Amino acid sequence: MDTVTHALFGLALYGSVDKSKLSVKAKRALLLVTVAGSEIPDIDVVSQWWDTAGRYQMWHRGITHSVFLIPFWALLLTAGTRLFVREAGWKLFGIAALAVWIHDTSDLFNAWGTGYFEPFSSARLTFGTIPIVSPVFWLLMLGGWLLARRPGTRWAPHRIYRTVWLLIALHIVVQSAQGYMLYEQASRQYEQVALSADFIPGQFTVIGKTGGEVTLTKGATWSGQKPVAKLASREEANLEELFAENPRAATLAEWAPFVVIVDEGGRLGVYDPRFYRNGQSFLFESIERKADTR
Repeated sequence: MDTVTHALFGLALYGSVDKSKLSVKAKRALLLVTVAGSEIPDIDVVSQWWDTAGRYQMWHRGITHSVFLIPFWALLLTAGTRLFVREAGWKLFGIAALAVWIHDTSDLFNAWGTGYFEPFSSARLTFGTIPIVSPVFWLLMLGGWLLARRPGTRWAPHRIYRTVWLLIALHIVVQSAQGYMLYEQASRQYEQVALSADFIPGQFTVIGKTGGEVTLTKGATWSGQKPVAKLASREEANLEELFAENPRAATLAEWAPFVVIVDEGGRLGVYDPRFYRNGQSFLFESIERKADTR
Protein backbone atom coordinates (compact mmCIF):
# COMPACT_ATOMS: atom_id res chain seq x y z
CA MET A 1 0.00 0.00 0.00
CA ASP A 2 1.04 3.64 -0.30
CA THR A 3 2.48 5.67 2.58
CA VAL A 4 -0.77 7.55 3.29
CA THR A 5 -2.81 4.35 3.49
CA HIS A 6 -0.32 2.82 5.93
CA ALA A 7 -0.53 5.95 8.11
CA LEU A 8 -4.35 5.75 8.04
CA PHE A 9 -4.12 2.10 9.05
CA GLY A 10 -2.09 3.16 12.07
CA LEU A 11 -4.63 5.80 13.06
CA ALA A 12 -7.50 3.36 12.56
CA LEU A 13 -5.70 0.82 14.76
CA TYR A 14 -5.21 3.52 17.40
CA GLY A 15 -8.91 4.32 17.18
CA SER A 16 -9.90 0.67 17.64
CA VAL A 17 -8.36 0.52 21.14
CA ASP A 18 -10.56 1.37 24.14
CA LYS A 19 -8.67 4.31 25.70
CA SER A 20 -11.24 5.24 28.35
CA LYS A 21 -8.97 4.07 31.18
CA LEU A 22 -5.62 5.06 29.69
CA SER A 23 -3.46 7.88 30.97
CA VAL A 24 -2.22 10.66 28.71
CA LYS A 25 1.23 9.02 28.58
CA ALA A 26 -0.27 5.66 27.69
CA LYS A 27 -2.28 7.24 24.86
CA ARG A 28 0.85 8.91 23.50
CA ALA A 29 2.75 5.62 23.59
CA LEU A 30 -0.14 3.86 21.89
CA LEU A 31 -0.27 6.47 19.13
CA LEU A 32 3.47 6.16 18.61
CA VAL A 33 3.52 2.38 18.21
CA THR A 34 0.42 2.22 15.99
CA VAL A 35 1.47 4.94 13.54
CA ALA A 36 5.22 4.24 13.56
CA GLY A 37 4.57 0.49 13.42
CA SER A 38 2.38 1.03 10.38
CA GLU A 39 5.20 2.82 8.57
CA ILE A 40 8.48 1.36 9.83
CA PRO A 41 8.87 -1.51 7.30
CA ASP A 42 9.18 1.13 4.56
CA ILE A 43 12.38 2.40 6.16
CA ASP A 44 14.07 0.39 3.42
CA VAL A 45 13.52 3.30 1.00
CA VAL A 46 16.77 4.80 2.33
CA SER A 47 18.65 1.99 0.56
CA GLN A 48 18.22 3.82 -2.75
CA TRP A 49 20.68 6.43 -1.47
CA TRP A 50 23.59 3.99 -1.69
CA ASP A 51 22.27 1.63 -4.37
CA THR A 52 25.04 1.45 -6.95
CA ALA A 53 24.33 -2.15 -7.97
CA GLY A 54 20.80 -1.62 -9.27
CA ARG A 55 19.29 -3.80 -6.53
CA TYR A 56 16.77 -1.34 -5.04
CA GLN A 57 13.84 -3.13 -6.70
CA MET A 58 14.66 -6.20 -4.58
CA TRP A 59 15.68 -4.28 -1.45
CA HIS A 60 12.44 -2.30 -1.25
CA ARG A 61 9.75 -4.40 0.42
CA GLY A 62 12.40 -6.99 1.07
CA ILE A 63 13.84 -8.04 4.43
CA THR A 64 12.22 -5.14 6.32
CA HIS A 65 8.81 -6.55 5.29
CA SER A 66 9.63 -10.08 6.43
CA VAL A 67 7.18 -11.68 8.82
CA PHE A 68 10.19 -12.90 10.79
CA LEU A 69 11.25 -9.33 11.55
CA ILE A 70 7.95 -8.34 13.17
CA PRO A 71 9.11 -9.11 16.76
CA PHE A 72 12.26 -7.03 16.17
CA TRP A 73 10.28 -3.99 15.00
CA ALA A 74 7.82 -4.38 17.87
CA LEU A 75 10.66 -4.54 20.39
CA LEU A 76 12.32 -1.49 18.83
CA LEU A 77 9.08 0.51 18.96
CA THR A 78 8.38 -0.51 22.55
CA ALA A 79 11.90 0.51 23.53
CA GLY A 80 11.20 3.86 21.87
CA THR A 81 8.09 4.43 23.96
CA ARG A 82 10.02 3.60 27.12
CA LEU A 83 12.79 6.04 26.15
CA PHE A 84 10.68 8.97 24.92
CA VAL A 85 7.32 8.55 26.65
CA ARG A 86 8.32 6.57 29.75
CA GLU A 87 5.70 3.98 28.97
CA ALA A 88 6.09 0.35 27.93
CA GLY A 89 4.65 -3.11 28.46
CA TRP A 90 3.57 -6.30 26.73
CA LYS A 91 0.30 -4.77 25.53
CA LEU A 92 2.21 -2.06 23.67
CA PHE A 93 4.53 -4.71 22.26
CA GLY A 94 1.55 -6.71 21.01
CA ILE A 95 -0.14 -3.70 19.40
CA ALA A 96 3.16 -2.65 17.79
CA ALA A 97 3.56 -6.17 16.36
CA LEU A 98 -0.02 -6.04 15.05
CA ALA A 99 0.64 -2.68 13.34
CA VAL A 100 3.74 -4.05 11.58
CA TRP A 101 1.92 -7.26 10.63
CA ILE A 102 -0.90 -5.24 9.05
CA HIS A 103 1.67 -3.30 7.00
CA ASP A 104 3.53 -6.40 5.81
CA THR A 105 0.43 -8.44 5.08
CA SER A 106 -1.57 -5.71 3.34
CA ASP A 107 1.35 -5.24 0.93
CA LEU A 108 0.98 -8.86 -0.16
CA PHE A 109 -2.33 -8.09 -1.83
CA ASN A 110 -1.16 -5.53 -4.41
CA ALA A 111 0.91 -6.16 -7.51
CA TRP A 112 4.18 -4.91 -6.01
CA GLY A 113 4.35 -7.77 -3.51
CA THR A 114 6.81 -8.28 -0.64
CA GLY A 115 9.65 -10.52 0.47
CA TYR A 116 7.35 -11.90 3.17
CA PHE A 117 9.55 -14.88 4.02
CA GLU A 118 13.01 -13.34 3.63
CA PRO A 119 15.76 -14.28 4.32
CA PHE A 120 14.61 -17.88 3.83
CA SER A 121 13.01 -17.10 0.46
CA SER A 122 13.77 -14.25 -1.93
CA ALA A 123 10.49 -14.78 -3.82
CA ARG A 124 8.23 -11.74 -4.12
CA LEU A 125 4.81 -12.85 -2.91
CA THR A 126 1.97 -10.97 -4.58
CA PHE A 127 -1.74 -11.65 -4.99
CA GLY A 128 -2.56 -8.58 -7.07
CA THR A 129 -6.12 -8.37 -5.72
CA ILE A 130 -5.97 -4.92 -4.08
CA PRO A 131 -4.62 -1.75 -5.78
CA ILE A 132 -1.71 0.03 -4.11
CA VAL A 133 -4.07 2.96 -3.39
CA SER A 134 -7.49 1.59 -2.45
CA PRO A 135 -10.38 4.09 -2.48
CA VAL A 136 -12.49 1.55 -0.58
CA PHE A 137 -10.05 1.52 2.35
CA TRP A 138 -9.98 5.32 2.42
CA LEU A 139 -13.78 5.61 2.30
CA LEU A 140 -14.27 3.04 5.07
CA MET A 141 -11.78 4.77 7.37
CA LEU A 142 -13.21 8.21 6.55
CA GLY A 143 -16.71 6.94 7.29
CA GLY A 144 -15.54 5.54 10.63
CA TRP A 145 -13.85 8.81 11.55
CA LEU A 146 -16.94 10.88 10.69
CA LEU A 147 -19.23 8.53 12.62
CA ALA A 148 -16.94 8.51 15.66
CA ARG A 149 -16.95 12.34 15.72
CA ARG A 150 -20.67 12.66 15.16
CA PRO A 151 -22.31 14.40 18.15
CA GLY A 152 -24.59 12.10 20.09
CA THR A 153 -23.43 8.90 18.40
CA ARG A 154 -24.49 5.81 20.36
CA TRP A 155 -21.43 3.73 19.57
CA ALA A 156 -18.10 3.97 21.36
CA PRO A 157 -15.31 5.11 18.98
CA HIS A 158 -13.27 1.96 19.45
CA ARG A 159 -16.26 -0.18 18.45
CA ILE A 160 -16.78 1.91 15.34
CA TYR A 161 -13.16 1.44 14.26
CA ARG A 162 -13.30 -2.27 14.98
CA THR A 163 -16.28 -2.46 12.63
CA VAL A 164 -14.22 -0.54 10.05
CA TRP A 165 -11.50 -3.19 10.32
CA LEU A 166 -14.05 -5.96 9.85
CA LEU A 167 -15.33 -4.25 6.70
CA ILE A 168 -11.77 -3.82 5.41
CA ALA A 169 -11.12 -7.53 5.98
CA LEU A 170 -14.40 -8.41 4.25
CA HIS A 171 -13.46 -6.27 1.24
CA ILE A 172 -10.08 -8.02 0.99
CA VAL A 173 -11.76 -11.45 1.13
CA VAL A 174 -14.33 -10.57 -1.55
CA GLN A 175 -11.72 -8.99 -3.83
CA SER A 176 -9.33 -11.89 -3.39
CA ALA A 177 -12.03 -14.47 -4.07
CA GLN A 178 -12.88 -12.75 -7.35
CA GLY A 179 -9.22 -12.43 -8.27
CA TYR A 180 -8.64 -16.10 -7.51
CA MET A 181 -11.48 -17.11 -9.84
CA LEU A 182 -10.04 -15.02 -12.67
CA TYR A 183 -6.54 -16.34 -12.02
CA GLU A 184 -7.73 -19.96 -12.13
CA GLN A 185 -9.61 -19.38 -15.38
CA ALA A 186 -6.57 -17.74 -16.97
CA SER A 187 -4.24 -20.51 -15.77
CA ARG A 188 -6.06 -22.91 -18.09
CA GLN A 189 -5.29 -20.68 -21.08
CA TYR A 190 -1.75 -19.43 -20.48
CA GLU A 191 1.59 -20.81 -19.33
CA GLN A 192 2.12 -17.91 -16.91
CA VAL A 193 -0.43 -15.63 -15.29
CA ALA A 194 -0.30 -12.47 -13.18
CA LEU A 195 -3.04 -10.30 -11.74
CA SER A 196 -3.36 -6.57 -11.15
CA ALA A 197 -6.36 -5.01 -9.40
CA ASP A 198 -7.79 -1.79 -10.79
CA PHE A 199 -8.98 1.14 -8.68
CA ILE A 200 -12.62 0.24 -9.30
CA PRO A 201 -13.62 -2.59 -6.93
CA GLY A 202 -14.12 -5.90 -8.71
CA GLN A 203 -12.16 -4.84 -11.79
CA PHE A 204 -8.93 -6.66 -12.62
CA THR A 205 -6.33 -6.79 -15.36
CA VAL A 206 -5.26 -10.35 -16.11
CA ILE A 207 -1.86 -10.75 -17.74
CA GLY A 208 -1.23 -14.07 -19.46
CA LYS A 209 1.92 -15.23 -21.20
CA THR A 210 2.44 -18.19 -23.53
CA GLY A 211 5.74 -18.40 -25.34
CA GLY A 212 6.49 -14.95 -26.68
CA GLU A 213 2.91 -13.69 -26.64
CA VAL A 214 1.54 -11.67 -23.71
CA THR A 215 -2.16 -10.86 -23.53
CA LEU A 216 -3.77 -8.28 -21.26
CA THR A 217 -7.49 -8.54 -20.54
CA LYS A 218 -9.58 -6.33 -18.29
CA GLY A 219 -12.93 -6.80 -16.58
CA ALA A 220 -14.76 -8.42 -13.69
CA THR A 221 -16.00 -11.89 -12.80
CA TRP A 222 -19.60 -10.95 -13.58
CA SER A 223 -18.94 -9.06 -16.84
CA GLY A 224 -16.16 -11.17 -18.32
CA GLN A 225 -12.69 -10.14 -19.50
CA LYS A 226 -12.10 -8.09 -22.64
CA PRO A 227 -8.72 -7.94 -24.43
CA VAL A 228 -6.97 -4.60 -24.05
CA ALA A 229 -3.50 -5.32 -25.44
CA LYS A 230 -1.34 -7.97 -27.07
CA LEU A 231 2.39 -7.72 -26.57
CA ALA A 232 5.24 -9.54 -28.30
CA SER A 233 8.14 -10.71 -26.16
CA ARG A 234 11.40 -11.53 -27.98
CA GLU A 235 12.22 -14.63 -25.98
CA GLU A 236 15.10 -15.55 -28.26
CA ALA A 237 17.02 -12.34 -27.42
CA ASN A 238 20.33 -12.65 -25.60
CA LEU A 239 20.03 -10.54 -22.44
CA GLU A 240 23.62 -10.85 -21.22
CA GLU A 241 24.61 -7.50 -22.71
CA LEU A 242 21.55 -5.82 -21.20
CA PHE A 243 22.17 -7.21 -17.73
CA ALA A 244 25.86 -6.32 -17.87
CA GLU A 245 25.26 -2.69 -18.86
CA ASN A 246 22.08 -2.13 -16.89
CA PRO A 247 22.00 -4.12 -13.62
CA ARG A 248 18.50 -2.74 -12.86
CA ALA A 249 17.23 -4.79 -15.82
CA ALA A 250 18.55 -7.99 -14.24
CA THR A 251 16.92 -7.04 -10.95
CA LEU A 252 13.60 -6.34 -12.67
CA ALA A 253 13.70 -9.71 -14.44
CA GLU A 254 14.34 -11.40 -11.07
CA TRP A 255 11.67 -9.39 -9.24
CA ALA A 256 8.74 -9.63 -11.68
CA PRO A 257 6.68 -12.82 -12.19
CA PHE A 258 7.64 -12.53 -15.86
CA VAL A 259 8.77 -9.78 -18.22
CA VAL A 260 8.28 -8.70 -21.81
CA ILE A 261 11.54 -8.59 -23.76
CA VAL A 262 12.01 -5.74 -26.23
CA ASP A 263 14.62 -6.18 -28.99
CA GLU A 264 14.00 -3.72 -31.77
CA GLY A 265 16.24 -1.35 -33.66
CA GLY A 266 19.05 -0.37 -31.35
CA ARG A 267 17.10 -0.92 -28.15
CA LEU A 268 17.21 -3.98 -25.91
CA GLY A 269 15.16 -4.05 -22.73
CA VAL A 270 12.64 -5.71 -20.42
CA TYR A 271 9.50 -4.44 -18.74
CA ASP A 272 6.84 -5.66 -16.32
CA PRO A 273 3.51 -6.01 -18.18
CA ARG A 274 1.49 -5.70 -14.94
CA PHE A 275 2.19 -1.97 -15.04
CA TYR A 276 1.48 -1.53 -18.74
CA ARG A 277 -0.62 1.60 -19.32
CA ASN A 278 -1.14 3.74 -22.41
CA GLY A 279 1.33 1.82 -24.52
CA GLN A 280 4.16 1.54 -22.00
CA SER A 281 5.16 0.22 -18.59
CA PHE A 282 6.74 2.51 -16.02
CA LEU A 283 8.88 -0.44 -14.89
CA PHE A 284 11.04 -0.60 -18.01
CA GLU A 285 14.81 -1.02 -18.14
CA SER A 286 16.78 -0.94 -21.40
CA ILE A 287 19.99 -0.04 -23.16
CA GLU A 288 20.74 1.48 -26.53
CA ARG A 289 23.05 -0.69 -28.58
CA LYS A 290 25.96 0.99 -30.26
CA ALA A 291 25.89 0.91 -34.04
CA ASP A 292 28.18 -1.67 -35.61
CA THR A 293 30.76 0.34 -37.63
CA ARG A 294 32.61 -2.63 -39.04
